[in-house]
Amino acid sequence: MNKIMVFLIEQYRKFISPMFGQNKCKYTPTCSQYAIEAYKKYNFLKASFLTIWRILRCNPFSKGGYDPLS
Repeated sequence: MNKIMVFLIEQYRKFISPMFGQNKCKYTPTCSQYAIEAYKKYNFLKASFLTIWRILRCNPFSKGGYDPLS
């Protein structure tokens, strides 16, 4: 399942993300890169939780900045 998620995220980065213009993620690494790293390092449930938590933190009220996968 993790390989499928990595594939889907890569497809998002290749086809959908460019339609929104330049990189607008306020975090480094980007949310999609963070998700790919999570799915490669952890099991599906933990990676999904970390990815969802990261996306929820990526909002207009957050400062952003450097936030690597732990």
